[in-house]
Amino acid sequence: MTITAAIVQTILLVTFLISGAGKIYGLPSHIHNFERLQLPQWLRVVTGMVQLIGSAGLAVGYFYSHWATMAAIYLTLTMIGAIMAHMRIKDRVKQTAPAIVLLFITVIFSVYTLSDSLNL
Repeated sequence: MTITAAIVQTILLVTFLISGAGKIYGLPSHIHNFERLQLPQWLRVVTGMVQLIGSAGLAVGYFYSHWATMAAIYLTLTMIGAIMAHMRIKDRVKQTAPAIVLLFITVIFSVYTLSDSLNL
């Protein structure tokens, strides 16, 4: 893995770790966002757990590269769900942009780590 990939992995790990912890802890911004998205608060906690599990997978991925690939794919699916939640309420691009950016980064990282592990 290149230094660039390790930096991207770290950025994803920290981003999802902070976001997941905030959702589980119940930061007001996350509570408000789930209300705005018309989603139940129990789903906020579940989403936080999903993000923490993805972060843990990325952390293990420093030692076992296939874990980083699987975690990135897992988080990609999570971001697809987030974008669908925004689309469901016809949210503006400004509110959806963070999920779109994270989707883009997780897809690129997934493809890179998968091709690296397959020696393509």
